[in-house]
Amino acid sequence: MASAGYTLTGGDGRPYRSAVPGRFGGYRRGRIYGRLDCPSALRHIARRSYVRHRVFFADEATAVAAGYRPCAVCLPQRHRVWRKAEPS
Repeated sequence: MASAGYTLTGGDGRPYRSAVPGRFGGYRRGRIYGRLDCPSALRHIARRSYVRHRVFFADEATAVAAGYRPCAVCLPQRHRVWRKAEPS
């Protein structure tokens, strides 16, 4: 019998098992993270366009440590800060 739990992505980008669900979702191919209720992510999930590339994070700090950027749709303020910090 498989152990119950959730698969989250750590700051090193590697998956691990957790007893608690992640608080943020991400898209592995685009290296984007956002809220679980993000309208953009939910549209893509409904179309099944990136479900198999979906990852989950315990918190934002872990998503950033793993190299993901904030979503412009559900985290617009964080995305603006990220854009300003990116080298040209």
